[in-house]
Amino acid sequence: MSSLNLNLIRTLDVLLETKNLTRASEKLGITQSAVSRHLTQLRLHFNDPLLLREGQRYILTLRANELLVALKRILADIDQLAYQNEFNYESCHRHFEIYGSDYLAEYMLPDITERVISLAPSLTLGFSLWQINDFDLLSKKNCDLVATIADDVPENIYGCSLGEDYPVCIMSSNHQLQDRKSLSLDDYLAWSHIRITTASDKDGFIDRYLTKLNLKRNIKLSVPSFTSALKIVERTNFLLVVPVHVARKFECQFNIRYRKIGFIEHTYHYWLLWHGRVDKDPAHGWFRRQVFDVMHNSIHGVIK
Repeated sequence: MSSLNLNLIRTLDVLLETKNLTRASEKLGITQSAVSRHLTQLRLHFNDPLLLREGQRYILTLRANELLVALKRILADIDQLAYQNEFNYESCHRHFEIYGSDYLAEYMLPDITERVISLAPSLTLGFSLWQINDFDLLSKKNCDLVATIADDVPENIYGCSLGEDYPVCIMSSNHQLQDRKSLSLDDYLAWSHIRITTASDKDGFIDRYLTKLNLKRNIKLSVPSFTSALKIVERTNFLLVVPVHVARKFECQFNIRYRKIGFIEHTYHYWLLWHGRVDKDPAHGWFRRQVFDVMHNSIHGVIK
């Protein structure tokens, strides 16, 4: 088995994030042939191909997907070793501002607050709603972390992958489609729709797909919050697209059902993002690790 050093770990992290040898070499500042050699060593070490070529792109193996989230935590821990003797969270008086959706505020922020304040009682927190793709906000002093869905992360923006899941369609529990296991395109277009306008882009992939087919869905209502959307779905025949981990939680609280979307495949990529201006800051590094742990556990159902 090949040895695994820090350079290989960082190469693996960037390769799994970019799924592209050329982009990985550019991001790492090494040649593409060096990246290829590293990939060969990594495949030997893990006894797994990790990236598989499919047409003009690479896809991750199951093992690679398992490694992706763990790598972010490992590298964050390594980066923090240099600051262990310089930062004392118990005496930290910093204020941190998190941006995200109202879902995050209701279902994750209480756990984040409990964890962070119990460890750093002098620290203060703020939360604001994130507008889709407003990445310029991260360069401002009053934005420390953004939790969002993103396919591409802009330059000077750093991030930890929180993992992936897939979209489903929510409907009232007495909707005519609730007996389907999966919705066809005809099923989906036969009914009116509601969409959530703030935070991450949860259903834009469907509109882009329909545009290519010269089709368009009937969006009856746009609202800024998950709760209002769900209350409306309960009382109407409107359909709503959300991530499956959100649908599972809501199905226990509202009179709704969720079904798979059979006519298109899509993957949500969850990120915790911050700007390069705070990447090496020890207090920020400690804070984002706490937030990452709580959010990852909430998304993936891990009980600690």
